[in-house]
Amino acid sequence: MNPRNIITFLALCFALNLFAQDWKVHRNSELEFRAEYLGEPKTTIQKVPTDVGVLDMHMVSHQADENTYMSIIRTDYPEGSVTDTKIALDGAVNGAVTNVKGKLIFDNEVIYNGFPGRKIKIRAQGMYLFMNAYLVNDTMYIAQVVCVEGSEDSPLIDEFLNSFDIIKVKKD
Repeated sequence: MNPRNIITFLALCFALNLFAQDWKVHRNSELEFRAEYLGEPKTTIQKVPTDVGVLDMHMVSHQADENTYMSIIRTDYPEGSVTDTKIALDGAVNGAVTNVKGKLIFDNEVIYNGFPGRKIKIRAQGMYLFMNAYLVNDTMYIAQVVCVEGSEDSPLIDEFLNSFDIIKVKKD
């Protein structure tokens, strides 16, 4: 078998393996989002001190495999407390970099359904963090994947991040 055929065969096997995995739609009506996970996610709530008080950070997460951890985070800020979306999103990005003691690889501003957001990649010791943060009125949604170094090109990352959708939103 020539090298081109071997590469084509390996790529096909990899693609078939990816699509054979059991992605399950998780629809969370209370937190108003949907995302696809490779298994049943767990929901936790963590109290987080902020400049506007202690907030509940709702995290719906799943360890997809030994290299990949995926989660959706929703945090509701007090009504009217988010007066500058850039400052709020900068805080989310800077907080993520600080929490993992990492280096920001890229930080792209995006618009998601008319709302401001950021897509970032952070490299930390032995790992990468991919994060999409969206500020919807006074609610911060974060879709994130943490993977071990060497797994940062896994198609699981984009598959999960692109599966995120807000299922109920009222734009002012």
